[in-house]
Amino acid sequence: MASTVPLIAGIELGGTKCIALLGTGPDDVRAQRTIPTTDPEATLAAIEAALDEWTFDAIGIASFGPLQLDSVAADFGAITATTKPGWTGTDLVRRLERRYGRPIGFQTDVNGAALAEARWGAAQGLTTHAYITIGTGVGVGLIAGGRPVQGVAHGEAGHMRVPRAPGDEYAGWCRFHGDCVEGLISGPALAERFGCPGKELPHDGPEWDLFVHDLGGLLHNLVTVAAPERIAIGGGVITAREHLFPRLRARLAESLGGYGSLIGYARELEARLGPPGLGAMAGPLGALAVGMGAMGT
Repeated sequence: MASTVPLIAGIELGGTKCIALLGTGPDDVRAQRTIPTTDPEATLAAIEAALDEWTFDAIGIASFGPLQLDSVAADFGAITATTKPGWTGTDLVRRLERRYGRPIGFQTDVNGAALAEARWGAAQGLTTHAYITIGTGVGVGLIAGGRPVQGVAHGEAGHMRVPRAPGDEYAGWCRFHGDCVEGLISGPALAERFGCPGKELPHDGPEWDLFVHDLGGLLHNLVTVAAPERIAIGGGVITAREHLFPRLRARLAESLGGYGSLIGYARELEARLGPPGLGAMAGPLGALAVGMGAMGT
């Protein structure tokens, strides 16, 4: 009997690279292509060249943002005012609709990864959880009631401001907000702040004290707002730095300060705060999860 699970072409657009997948889930990835993120035309043409070789039922797009997710907006399906040079105003959904004529799901990369974690990863069975990515940018995908949290626009928790560490006077990398969290701990921010890429920083160097302090501020705010059942942290900056998780848990517990309803939460951080269950595949599989959503599955 033929499978009734739809075959999805998933596209994860990242600030440094894009990954196109063909499959139905983590145990059924039939093709994968990695494409450098350069200018929009060259990048999308390379993605389309990969998709042209495949047969699929739907497309899932999980992209860096900001994005226009309002389906009635004139610019629905486009990247809006992004920090990625040249990408502001890039129409993703309508371009692919015209070319392929398939249902298309469209979400932020972090919401996609969070949906994948719920479907196949460490957030299975949970209704409220979060996924944080730290790479070219910093993004937070928050799921409540099984759905991404969204108001008039999707959230931008990576751009929240947090108290600075005493004596830290770095102005911040973000061209919109300066020293927001993304402006302090994203890959480009670390490179500018410390003079070398994060992957070249000493394993236990003092630079990571500031990283833990600043990310700890974001975690404090996220927990006090939503108390997610689990928080996964992924992305290129932290993937090779999992030794930081015990420090982040300690920082968060200290920051919560034994407050009322969060006392129990602070005692359970070993289970509540950690890497994604899907590892480095959480992002690419997020695009498949978004495509599954477009098919109603």
